Amino acid sequence: MTPLTRYRSTGADLPFGQPTRAHRGVAMEGYFWRLTDPETGRVVIALCGANRGPRGPWATIGLAGSNGVVRTAARDGSWTDPHRLGVRGGARNSPAFSGDEEHLRVDLGPDARLDLTFDDLTPWPHRAFGGSSIFQVIPGLNQYWHPWLLGGCASGTTILGDETWEFTDAQVYGEKNWGREGFPESWWWGQAQGFVEPEACVAFAGGLVTAGPMRVEVTGLAVKLPDSRVLRLGNPVVSPVQTTTTDETWRLSGRGYGWRVEITASAPLADAFVLPVPLPSEHRNVPGDLEHLTGDLEITVSSFGRHVWSGRTSLAALEHGGLDRAAAELRHRGLDPTLTDAPPMT
Repeated sequence: MTPLTRYRSTGADLPFGQPTRAHRGVAMEGYFWRLTDPETGRVVIALCGANRGPRGPWATIGLAGSNGVVRTAARDGSWTDPHRLGVRGGARNSPAFSGDEEHLRVDLGPDARLDLTFDDLTPWPHRAFGGSSIFQVIPGLNQYWHPWLLGGCASGTTILGDETWEFTDAQVYGEKNWGREGFPESWWWGQAQGFVEPEACVAFAGGLVTAGPMRVEVTGLAVKLPDSRVLRLGNPVVSPVQTTTTDETWRLSGRGYGWRVEITASAPLADAFVLPVPLPSEHRNVPGDLEHLTGDLEITVSSFGRHVWSGRTSLAALEHGGLDRAAAELRHRGLDPTLTDAPPMT
């Protein structure tokens, strides 16, 4: 193993590295795509967590749509591409999940399937650092984040429940997250397209970041403006993002490098999905993620006091995560919060 491979196995990346490549050695490497079709108001998410457990590699897989259908599974087997962005979840010869920069396919049964192709992509433009910025060089963090795709066109078919949706040039977003043991103790996240300006894209992710004795609450914020400029705020000293969240509201205020970004978002808790998160070392999924597929989000961006852009969408994804929070919501809905999802013994 080369020194660089050993370093990347901790989850870290050098400046001008490639966060889209697999970090062999981390407990979990998660891949996420989101499809937004403003004309129909339809939204689809697809996710795959490639996990390393005591019995070998396994996958957390999910597919959900704005029609209220959600399907999740844990499957033995997972593979991540060490050379470029790519993931497979499930059996090697017939994976239930397969995704890269060109296509995305999910098969969780006859009522939960997706087959998409991508083109005209707008990848992350900043070469020196990814979404985690300077934190990406620190080995052994519990969580890293990289929004590698900030726009593009998706075409294909999705089957969700008894509905079949056809998409032509819908808006697409993609990101990765990875780290020591799945997810932080608590976190918040959001992503939005569907603005009047189709080029615009917003994404943020935050939580308690730890490495050894270091414990710091951080929010990373990425904004692709309608003119295609991309802002990245969230370094605690030079571009801090102040975040206040509840189960139904998200408020962010970021500043740095002359820019100021204000975001307010909301979604009713009763409409949230409860999605699984992996516990890689325990080889199982548990409920841990309150996910809204469609919420309201408003953003205002200014530069050195001059207004640059304001946008509004009702197709924002919003998330408030944490094992205790998800368990409490399941109890409120009269469901068993101890239900787990694990791949079969091999």
